[in-house]
Amino acid sequence: MDVKLIKLQSHGDDRGSLVALEELINIPFAIKRVYYMFDTQIEVRRGFHAHKRLKQIAIAVRGSCKFMLDDGKETQEVCLDNPAVGLCLDPIIWHEMFDFSEDCILMVLADQVYDESDYIRDYAEFVKVANNAS
Repeated sequence: MDVKLIKLQSHGDDRGSLVALEELINIPFAIKRVYYMFDTQIEVRRGFHAHKRLKQIAIAVRGSCKFMLDDGKETQEVCLDNPAVGLCLDPIIWHEMFDFSEDCILMVLADQVYDESDYIRDYAEFVKVANNAS
């Protein structure tokens, strides 16, 4: 599995730092939806799904969390703890988020609006789809 991390350019001085997110420039798609998670309890796992078509980039804008990524053949764990790094979540990648720090704010940029029919929420179904897609 090829895990893609995007390094986002951080600008800063003694006043603080800034990262600009621009579609089709440092974000490789047109941004149709932005959402974020916060106040997630440390022991809670989230996600437990894959998407058929949706592309996303996840950024821990504050704090940290871990991702378990699964392409149907192998799994990898990635820690997001830098607001200047984005994790690309391509279609047909099962993902779970866990080990949230108390102050974690996880922002996600998506290339489509919410569409429940795009979700694969059953892991056995995901494995079948993933192995047919390769």
